Amino acid sequence: MSDHRFSKLDVFTDVPLKGNPLAVIHDADGLSADVMQATANWMNLSETTFLMQPEAQADYALRIFTPRRELPFAGHPTLGTCQAWLNTGGQPKGDTIVQSCAAGLIPIRRDGSKLAFRAPPLMRSGAVDPEVVEQIKARLGLTSDQIEATEWIDNGPGWCGVLVRDTEILRSIQPDYSQHPELGLGVIAPADGEDYDFELRGFTRAYDDPVTGSLNASAAQWLFASGIAKGNYVAAQGRELGRAGRIAITKEGDDVWVGGDVATVVTGQITL
Repeated sequence: MSDHRFSKLDVFTDVPLKGNPLAVIHDADGLSADVMQATANWMNLSETTFLMQPEAQADYALRIFTPRRELPFAGHPTLGTCQAWLNTGGQPKGDTIVQSCAAGLIPIRRDGSKLAFRAPPLMRSGAVDPEVVEQIKARLGLTSDQIEATEWIDNGPGWCGVLVRDTEILRSIQPDYSQHPELGLGVIAPADGEDYDFELRGFTRAYDDPVTGSLNASAAQWLFASGIAKGNYVAAQGRELGRAGRIAITKEGDDVWVGGDVATVVTGQITL
């Protein structure tokens, strides 16, 4: 057993309890993958991360676990872990913070109180087979006329993007998690009349995720490439769960940056 610094942060909000919570275990180099997985299962958050010593070209390294599996990349753990690292005295080697994870090196930059990561390349893109579209409709309880477009937008967690006509449809979805649970579905709607541009919901294998950085990263790449998004925008997520997540999406050349605030809620010590 060993003692480790512990942080719990709320990501994509500056108001605690309104974003997506993340647990961070510091100084985790000596922990086995089994202990990491058991810890993430016990935390029972969408993700728990483990901060470790970096490779030479990175500022820090991390591993990302859901309660059931390890992920190569996830967005809100990237920003939350970076903030936890900064909170404990982390000093970047250059102007841009560099995170090392299973998906590679992820650049992160600071803009005042906000952090933003550069969206990693998609691992899978392109059209969704008609058979899978039928599975999506069964999972979400939607009809063909409610869906505007579908696209594979997988940057690690397995996302498939679903563009629906409006936020009324988005907010009415009550997914059937027994239907095709292997599908990770990111549902997107234009948000006319709101103080943000798009609203999203991210349905994983078993739950509606509060605010999802990886989904917003891959959705942005799709929305820009297809011309649906005409310029930089703000996305909202978490409304149906009582959250108020806000994600700032910025396009610079071929790069997409995904940013937001991070609120530190808990600091302490954990024994593992």
